[in-house]
Amino acid sequence: MSRYILSRVLWGALTALLASLVVFVIFYVLPTADPAILRAGRQASPEEIDRIREAMGLNESVFVQYWVYLKGIVLHFDLGYSFQYNAPVSELIWNRLPATALLVAGSAVLWLAIGIPAGIISAVRAHSLLDRTTMLTTLALISAPVFWLGLVALYLFSADAGSLLPIFPGTGAYLDANNLAAKAWALSLPWLVMAAASAAIYARYMRSSLIETMSTDYVRTARAKGLSERSVIRRHGVRGALIPVVTLLGLDVGMLLAGNAILTETVFNIPGIGRLVSTSIERADLPVIQGVVLVGALFIIAFNLVVDIAYAWLDPRVRYR
Repeated sequence: MSRYILSRVLWGALTALLASLVVFVIFYVLPTADPAILRAGRQASPEEIDRIREAMGLNESVFVQYWVYLKGIVLHFDLGYSFQYNAPVSELIWNRLPATALLVAGSAVLWLAIGIPAGIISAVRAHSLLDRTTMLTTLALISAPVFWLGLVALYLFSADAGSLLPIFPGTGAYLDANNLAAKAWALSLPWLVMAAASAAIYARYMRSSLIETMSTDYVRTARAKGLSERSVIRRHGVRGALIPVVTLLGLDVGMLLAGNAILTETVFNIPGIGRLVSTSIERADLPVIQGVVLVGALFIIAFNLVVDIAYAWLDPRVRYR
């Protein structure tokens, strides 16, 4: 097991190195305009552009620039400097990360707690009225855009929108929250909105995966040994069916932390990474966009590493391949 984990970690490190190279090429080499001008903004003076060019080492060769860029990331996690915010990019990202992490963690717990049991029940009672109702509901939730669900939820349940049932806090509640409990309550409606579509997807994945798993030879062998149907489902069926769900979870969480929660954070006025990306695109703040892209790639690599290790626990055959 330790050898398997070590190999996954080494592959993850190599992938992270390649990701840094790709990000460097995209933001430093491929742009046709002067990178210093792109980072300084349209209204920067020639003196300021020259100062930025000198600070970024753009007068050096591409290989030297990449080495300096990579060394800064590895040694100091230096992601550059935002001249729009007048602050280091790493500082901007870390200041916004707690809000996004809390948003993603809470919604992930909800969609797993709803989606996986719903998928299991639908698979066990396949083609029943309950199964058809569940699948129809999940299809409707998947088809609804997240921003639309957010706006409808605000109209129906938000306390500051003159809603029909003012149960949950409004859009400015997170900014006013001064402790973890208050922040969690402020995120309760965004959690439900984000979890709605994702729970529907996980329910459908879990249903199809469990139906396929229950027809495998090792499940039939477990039944032949005299195990109860509940034990067969819980100990053999669900464990095998979770493998594709774990893959999906690793990608979803990594991408949401990377800034894919833009719409939810924008609708509910949450100061997270997604909101930072949206504002930076509007301002053409290239260093921030570059930093978020790299951090997002690192998040995805890290969660894929966790998924690979979870594979080895769910299916011991994986570690021997």
